[in-house]
Amino acid sequence: MGTFNLRTDKAAQSLQVSVGGTFSNDDAGRFINEYNSTVATFDPKQYEIVLDCTGLNVSSPDVLPMLEQCFILYKDSGFKKVIFTIKSNPILKMQLARVARSTKLENYEIREV
Repeated sequence: MGTFNLRTDKAAQSLQVSVGGTFSNDDAGRFINEYNSTVATFDPKQYEIVLDCTGLNVSSPDVLPMLEQCFILYKDSGFKKVIFTIKSNPILKMQLARVARSTKLENYEIREV
């Protein structure tokens, strides 16, 4: 089961998102609904989105289309920058970078902690 939490930091002009576990289709649907509701409350062009993925598992191939839809959401929202924070995990890092390339998300950064 995937978990997530979204928190807007207006002072820092960032949307802090933590995601963890393994997402199912239902989890992704709930995430997208909450994401859209949250992002509608501010102008994302003025904000960064910081995704804490330190508790996220590598996604199986059948879940990748959902992950791609999320990346497209981040791109279409127009955030100044999209930052993924991960633990040292070369496979997850490659997976995130590959999905970013395939969705043409250009203003992203992967930070290992």
